[in-house]
Amino acid sequence: MNASSIPSALYERQGDLYVPTELTRGPWHPSAQHGGPPAALLSQKCACFENGDAMFVARITIELLRPVPLTPLSVRVRLARPGRKVQLVEACLMAEAVEVARAVAVRIRRNPVELPRLEAPDVIPPPPTSGAASLPPWAGTGDTLAYHSHGVDHRFVHGGFDKLGPATDWIRLRTPVVGGEDTHPLARVAAAADFGNGISAVLARVDGYTFINPDLTLYLHRHPAGEWVCLDATTRVEAHGCGLAESRLYDETDRIGRSLQSLLVERI
Repeated sequence: MNASSIPSALYERQGDLYVPTELTRGPWHPSAQHGGPPAALLSQKCACFENGDAMFVARITIELLRPVPLTPLSVRVRLARPGRKVQLVEACLMAEAVEVARAVAVRIRRNPVELPRLEAPDVIPPPPTSGAASLPPWAGTGDTLAYHSHGVDHRFVHGGFDKLGPATDWIRLRTPVVGGEDTHPLARVAAAADFGNGISAVLARVDGYTFINPDLTLYLHRHPAGEWVCLDATTRVEAHGCGLAESRLYDETDRIGRSLQSLLVERI
């Protein structure tokens, strides 16, 4: 595919609307988005809303209410709970008059605190340069632009899309979330973390299983430095049709937090 034909962002701004490019497309339906781009867009808006530089998003939950279409979207953001030290910010993503996704973010004030020397409890995964590129088995021939195949880079240092079970994957956005805007570090995490259930699947799609996540929650103690975000992901499923995907999150220097996804497990 000619590189010049690939869009330069996930969304283009047209007035108050965010127009999705083909890079937002998901694997399940040609006219629906992957969960990562809407999660990244909502995270960026919550992080940057009203004096965002003074606040740190410690937790954000994105609810994927219905398939997000490849049509122009609007974002409404409000301060649901004002506060000098702790705030609650809500954002909703609208396709015309229909709410397709929403987010609730807890923001905590930034303030220098002198700390004793603390030992890091985690061993950082091997760097992305040591990983292997991998595409999902449902990525097709590569002729159709989509988020999972053209919007991000994957570098697996453990596991892979072709292996069932836990996986460790470094993920990097190839483009800005919104054309002409700097991508907030929180948006980079959200863009990557939605892959947790996909990279650590314990059920095979070729056997007719699906395990869609209706939500994504990030708990962070630090925003990432640099472009790469690592997911050390594990999935658990139960016979009553529910599951949970859990990922430890890293940048190239240390642990940054954790993400969780509830799963709707079905066999078609």
